[in-house]
Amino acid sequence: MALVPYEEGAGWGARQLHSPSATYHFVSRTIRIKQDWRRLGVAAVVWDAAVVLCAYLEMGGIDLRDRSVIELGAGTGLLGIVATLLGKGFSVCLLKAIYSCAHVTITDRAAALEFLESNVQANLPSELHPRAVVKELTWGRDLDNFPSGAFDFILGADIVYLEETFAELLQTLEHLCSEQTVILLSCRIRYERDHRFLRMLRGRFSVSEVHYDSNKEVHIYKAQRGSRKDDF
Repeated sequence: MALVPYEEGAGWGARQLHSPSATYHFVSRTIRIKQDWRRLGVAAVVWDAAVVLCAYLEMGGIDLRDRSVIELGAGTGLLGIVATLLGKGFSVCLLKAIYSCAHVTITDRAAALEFLESNVQANLPSELHPRAVVKELTWGRDLDNFPSGAFDFILGADIVYLEETFAELLQTLEHLCSEQTVILLSCRIRYERDHRFLRMLRGRFSVSEVHYDSNKEVHIYKAQRGSRKDDF
């Protein structure tokens, strides 16, 4: 999510945000996302950073099969839906093909959960519903409900925009991370406060930029504990 001031009638961008739905094509599927700007604001529209991170994951450089994934600030759920779809597949073990799936936890604040759940349920095949769990998470407050260091990947799209949440976001990332966890944050860098967050992040994690979409001006940063620089 991102806090961007759009006014009524402000052109194509505003019309897209105020549209009741948006359609995307990922993982050989059509994904139709409901939007509700008037009721839930930034939590209920799809932002470019989510689309760019979905496309980056779909490139195939990251194997989500049989991994534990959590999305922070999921909003409409597009990113978590795509991660769940990408996590479905077969792996080979001892010359046998074994069906494997990611387990994806898709989180946001309580007010957004019903809307988020409706998008997730509508866009995943029934066999994947148990693999995608929608759960409340207010950064820095609900951490006891999540096992420490239990996730292989932490995903966030346009969640860096309110400076008063930066400390709680970092606390949440540290709680969820193990030494092996990979954090992927997709965002636009709009203001000095965004640079300030990156400096705070670099104070606690090893951070590198792994992708930049020049058309949408969206950066993707990878972060890990300590000095780890593992390949995917």
